Amino acid sequence: MQRSSYDTAAALLPLVGGPGNVTSVAHCMTRLRLGIAARERVDAEAVRAVPGVLGVVTDGDTLQVVIGPGAVVAVTAEFEKLLDAAATAHRGPDDDRPGDFGSGAPLPGGSGGASPRRAPKGRGELREQPRRTRTRGRRPDHDAADLAARGAELKAARARRNATPVKTALRRIADVFVPLIPALIGCGVLAGLGGLLVNAGWLPWLTPALAAVASGFMALISVFVGYNTAKVFGGTPVLGGAVAAVVVYPGVAKVTAFGVALAPGQGGVLGALAAALLAVGVERWCRGRVPDALDVLLTPTVTVLVAGLATLYGLMYAAGLVSSAIGTAANWLLATTGPLAGLVLGGLFLPLVMLGLHQALIPIHTTLIQQQGYTVLLPLLAMAGAGQVGAALAVYARLRHDTQLRTTIRSALPAGLLGVGEPLIYGVSLPLGRPFLTACAGGAAGGAFVGFFAVLGDRVGATAIGPSGWALFPLLTGNRGPALAAAIYAGGLLTGYAVGFLATYAGFSGAGSPGDPSPRRSG
Repeated sequence: MQRSSYDTAAALLPLVGGPGNVTSVAHCMTRLRLGIAARERVDAEAVRAVPGVLGVVTDGDTLQVVIGPGAVVAVTAEFEKLLDAAATAHRGPDDDRPGDFGSGAPLPGGSGGASPRRAPKGRGELREQPRRTRTRGRRPDHDAADLAARGAELKAARARRNATPVKTALRRIADVFVPLIPALIGCGVLAGLGGLLVNAGWLPWLTPALAAVASGFMALISVFVGYNTAKVFGGTPVLGGAVAAVVVYPGVAKVTAFGVALAPGQGGVLGALAAALLAVGVERWCRGRVPDALDVLLTPTVTVLVAGLATLYGLMYAAGLVSSAIGTAANWLLATTGPLAGLVLGGLFLPLVMLGLHQALIPIHTTLIQQQGYTVLLPLLAMAGAGQVGAALAVYARLRHDTQLRTTIRSALPAGLLGVGEPLIYGVSLPLGRPFLTACAGGAAGGAFVGFFAVLGDRVGATAIGPSGWALFPLLTGNRGPALAAAIYAGGLLTGYAVGFLATYAGFSGAGSPGDPSPRRSG
């Protein structure tokens, strides 16, 4: 019987420390992303053991629970409902503050007596207060409690040290772009369909409408980036969107910066990101200095004025240079070192996925799509999934008596063929250890194959980001048309499958043998 989304969410909530320990809830294509107040209250091993959970990635104060495509949307919705229900049930009769949990009713998935109370710590911030336990006939062991509290503090301090500024910045940038992926996918598929219809000469009355629908979002993507940037970094979202809208406003063509007339869209998403970040900084500065009576009037005005002028006379020009450099570097890399570049990118992408850092590449993909109409990097990175599929097939062939593992592979393989790698990573290759490395080898081989054709002048690109594996075929295009691009990409997939399979099959003796139903798994 298939486990429901509610059951999964209800099982996860107490294991991540209860509602009081969850500061934010979001999801990407495969992962439930939870902001965690106290990481020591999370039982990661128990979370990993919940049916339906494919893996757990801890990144600073963010817990990423790998659930898989489709299912993660439903689980996230149920998880948010449980948080809302807990907030309502635990709010006192005289307390109108949302999300301030009291001690009355039991938590979903837990007991009322074990729920921590929350007290105000400052503006918009809450801290946990430990519940005092009455003892009868014995003196509580204060020394042990103090040691335990000190140990928890040291563990939390170590977690904060591990949350390096670079990783925190990458995670926040990913939070800006991840919500845009569904629109990028939908518009990319429509753009690819429209291109096929134009090349075939079919439905000429429909293709202009398809082009308008597919291009509308990309024309205004800078506004969405600005809105999300302000939201993620603690500003007013609409102010971030307003400042970013300057980047795409047609009237900027009348503005001259550094002796050069600006072009609408110059700087792209990078310019919008920088403009919104500046707007957040200006807004914070105003909030701390403008009197409350004038705040509603002066703060938005000063924010839009200062950030908007700085965008026009500095950020658009600088971001345009950076964006052009990214496009030039990508083309040069493939044209001169294609096989080597493909080998490195295809071989290292699986570790990036495992660590959750692959989302940081989204701004680069988006910049290339804005400039060239497609990103040449995604087809190379997609080869990592091919190596993963090949490795999983080799494990399936080798471990004929491991019924449980073979069942896992059968259930995860369709998602792997469509480019969703987490089920195979966390369910098969990573627990076994060596197959993860041989999967990387398969990805490197597939990337080198695609990169070889780039040296010959045949670039393969994707008009949108998100899909991979077989699901990327509708989005493929290139400098010599979609048909050749699809053929080269298919050859890369087959190379990745073959090398991943052969490398895993040949080197699998360290992880198990055909007659060993219990292969040795690495921690």
